[in-house]
Amino acid sequence: MANVEHSGRPGEAFPAGAGETVKARLRAVRAALWLVVAVLAMRQVAVDLRTPKGERLTDLETWVGPGGVLHVNGSLYDSTRFTGTPFGGLVLKPLTRAAEQALGWGWTFGTLLLVVALGLVAARALPQPVSRRTALLAAPLAISLLMLSLPVRNTLYLGQTSIIPVLLVLLGCFLVRGERASGVFIGVAAALQPTVLLFAPLLWFTGRRRATVSAGVTFAACTVLAWAAMPHDSYTYWVHHLAGVGLGGRADDLANQSLHGVLLRIGLTGPLEITLFLLLGAAVAALGLSRAVRYARDGQLLLAVAVTGCVAVLVSPTTWQHQLLWVLLAMVGRVGRRASDRFVWPVAVILVMTLPAKMMLPNMPELHPLRDNLVLLAALAAACAVPFLSRTSPYYQTPIPTEYARPVPTRFRRVPLLPFLRRVLTRPNLLLELLLIRVGYSAYQQVRLAANGGSNEGARAIAEEHGEQIHAIEQFLFIDIEHWVNHAVVNVDWLRAFFDFYYTSFHFGVPLSILGVLYVRRPSDYRWARSALGFATILALVGFWLYPLAPPRLMPGLGFIDTVHGVQDFSKPDYGTLTALTNQYAAMPSLHFGWSLWCGLVIAILAPKWWMKALGLLHPLFTVSAIVATANHWVLDAVGGGAVVGAGFALTYLLQGPRPRPLAEPVEVSIAEPDPAKDRTPS
Repeated sequence: MANVEHSGRPGEAFPAGAGETVKARLRAVRAALWLVVAVLAMRQVAVDLRTPKGERLTDLETWVGPGGVLHVNGSLYDSTRFTGTPFGGLVLKPLTRAAEQALGWGWTFGTLLLVVALGLVAARALPQPVSRRTALLAAPLAISLLMLSLPVRNTLYLGQTSIIPVLLVLLGCFLVRGERASGVFIGVAAALQPTVLLFAPLLWFTGRRRATVSAGVTFAACTVLAWAAMPHDSYTYWVHHLAGVGLGGRADDLANQSLHGVLLRIGLTGPLEITLFLLLGAAVAALGLSRAVRYARDGQLLLAVAVTGCVAVLVSPTTWQHQLLWVLLAMVGRVGRRASDRFVWPVAVILVMTLPAKMMLPNMPELHPLRDNLVLLAALAAACAVPFLSRTSPYYQTPIPTEYARPVPTRFRRVPLLPFLRRVLTRPNLLLELLLIRVGYSAYQQVRLAANGGSNEGARAIAEEHGEQIHAIEQFLFIDIEHWVNHAVVNVDWLRAFFDFYYTSFHFGVPLSILGVLYVRRPSDYRWARSALGFATILALVGFWLYPLAPPRLMPGLGFIDTVHGVQDFSKPDYGTLTALTNQYAAMPSLHFGWSLWCGLVIAILAPKWWMKALGLLHPLFTVSAIVATANHWVLDAVGGGAVVGAGFALTYLLQGPRPRPLAEPVEVSIAEPDPAKDRTPS
């Protein structure tokens, strides 16, 4: 099957007569990607080697004996941290002669080499035909994604062997010649990870029956060999623990991303849970394997392997994080008829497999069941639900193209600086937008907090020093009105309540509402406004990092009243419920005012009625009044917020060009006049 589906030649990336410039750019991009691979590898080695002894290779070091070398005296399963098969222990037995330090270095570099090999094989296994560009860039991109993925990082941290079964399966399916040899590779993989036996039905129903028999015989031979060499361990694993069930951590731990784990986490136990797990596992296996067979017959063998691996993840009693690489392989499937929808599935898989779940979903109790089982849901979707396109579909190679706006003339010859970022008229995929907005905001929170060393106490002294600088500058400019406004508002209860409410309630609601309306009604303007807001926020993060600043309410000795959080004890300030989660010294520039100014400008530019424009401009006016009245910002913070918003719009203009013309603008169409002479018919 590997010889049939992958015998095509890569398609040409360049049309006839393409210049050397395009090829040179492609070579430069490829070199840059390989440089990224090298940097990621060096970073991973540095992280592993800097980790203190006893906190790295923790699963492998369960074998380390008193003499500093690995031991095999007694049972492998004296410590439940070893979860591999007896055959896996037999394979690792030669390492018992390695010194502990040499083993750590060798294991880390050996694992990285396995990751590189896995990426190279996966890139070669892409369904044909592929363009020359894809063929050249696939390998370094695949290796980079693997190194960034949580399973690989977890494997390197724990000292696990879970990359080896995945690599053996891919080698058996795509590189090894002959069905019997292919089956041997898959059989050895199953001896290391028993759920790999689920690849036997895939082989059988796709006509590779010799490979199926060879895989079964190899698995049995390896298991018998391990039983003969280590009978006690084999009995413990296969009989006492029912093929490894119960080894490792608790089965209801969040790290167990299998159907068994999620059933235990929702409170089911005993015979009811076991019965339900068996029924669900059988249903998932039947549906997932039937889909895998269909994709294999369609010529998408790598996708079929990924779907089968996802089934193995789901039906295994315990599937730990380092065993989840199959899910990452599922990103090769193509989903969606429109070109703009093609990135939704791979981006979602990459985010799920590389970022912590708390960055994907808000920390709300209602969403904890989704957040805690996010990888499991991704595996379930890949195995049973995602409608991957068939290669016979007319949309597989040629999706519905994206509609772009006509270029708008500019005053400057070099604008836009990035002409390939053309203005898109159609609305982006909603799921992809929500994912990127959520991940972007999580990154914003993390950077905002990290800007002061990860804690509010870490930047307090320098932030207060900067506060004194800002206060002195405002006094010099005669704009130090914060104290007067703050005390004037405190004396008027209804005004104080209004500004407190406005400060705490409108910061997120108004921008999100505007983005929602633009997404539905003005998709091209949505992209323009979103880009400007993104650039402004990134620039603000740079300001938080370079210039931590204490707001007026956190400046001791100046007499400001914190109207939102109450009177402060400056020996241990109380910042409210978000004390430990937000950077209270991220005041310059003020994104409270910056985002509100963005809202006002977008409404003023796009609103069709004059009164709408006027109402839109009231929002930044009320916001700047609120941030000053509540003593949460200096006046110069608002100036900084306005500066980053202006820079955001300017960068959007420079990089992407002017805002596209409205869709209602008439389009000049030249219509040829009919020629009466041509219309005459001979009598």
